[in-house]
Amino acid sequence: MAQTNSIEAAGRSRLAIRRLTTFAGPLVWLLLVFCLFWGADEYRQSSTGVGGKFASISSLQTVGRNASLVGVAALGMTLVIIAGGIDLSAAASAALAATIAAWCFRAGYPAAVGVSAGILTGVTCGLINGALVSSLRVVPFIITLGTMTIFRGIGREIAEGTPIRAFGKLPDWLVRLQEPKPNPEWLLVTPGVWVMVGLALAVAAILHLTVFGRHVYAIGSNEATARLCGISLTRTRIAVYSLAGFFAGVAGLYTLANLSEGDPNSLPGRELDIIAAVVIGGGSLSGGRGSVIGTLSGALLMEVIRHGCRSLSVPTAYEQIIIGVIVIVAVSLDQIRQRRLAR
Repeated sequence: MAQTNSIEAAGRSRLAIRRLTTFAGPLVWLLLVFCLFWGADEYRQSSTGVGGKFASISSLQTVGRNASLVGVAALGMTLVIIAGGIDLSAAASAALAATIAAWCFRAGYPAAVGVSAGILTGVTCGLINGALVSSLRVVPFIITLGTMTIFRGIGREIAEGTPIRAFGKLPDWLVRLQEPKPNPEWLLVTPGVWVMVGLALAVAAILHLTVFGRHVYAIGSNEATARLCGISLTRTRIAVYSLAGFFAGVAGLYTLANLSEGDPNSLPGRELDIIAAVVIGGGSLSGGRGSVIGTLSGALLMEVIRHGCRSLSVPTAYEQIIIGVIVIVAVSLDQIRQRRLAR
């Protein structure tokens, strides 16, 4: 009996350490990278007199604002990846949502209609993805690769080949969502960042406080076991992709707030940033693991690198190389962790 209790205690200890690593690891990397660029910027300022603004309030506000769009969409991607899926159409869904919302605003519909249309567009895109993945039983990578081009094509057809401009027709609160400076100033960061934080808390509650959240983790960890436990794989997958579509729709509103127009060609390549934010944040492409804190840390980490490279006048090519290396390292560490768990 004593030996059994000892083994159980050791198992609980390893599980606690693993969870702590999953949550704290991305935050540690974010802090280290931030301090690295901060130190480099201060050294440059002391030696050349140029720089010294990387850690300023204005700089931090810019980082948060720029990371919020990817961060919001990545919250939905977190659910998808934990469930063992992938969604390459996230950016295309957001662009389509922005296009349809802009069309509604340009046509003079009330703000509630434009906002609802954009979000419902994202949810519909997610619903289509979930239904196709569940019914066709084709790997999500292929399904969402196809829907990515379909959603882009639908957006181009609606926009008739040109961006749908809605200058002066957007509600003030939507424009303020992504303003360079917080309005009002006491918010400290732009409203879009606070919306992202609120949505992040909601996703965390869904994952850790609901039966649905447990089902998402179960499907990603072991699909066969989840089926034997009576979990409806089809219903859960459709719900997961629909939720991801909701967050893509919100990201579309962020895009509209940034550009004041709906462009179906906007956000090119952003789907890779969205996926990378989850992976860098500790999410496993094999499913069953991921966290909201990790995802937001991943989104902020990429933006800190971009902002730091610009502050130090580092060429864009090196910025892309650094982010690519970090993604490869994150995936490699995940694979090493998976092999250790399989022993």
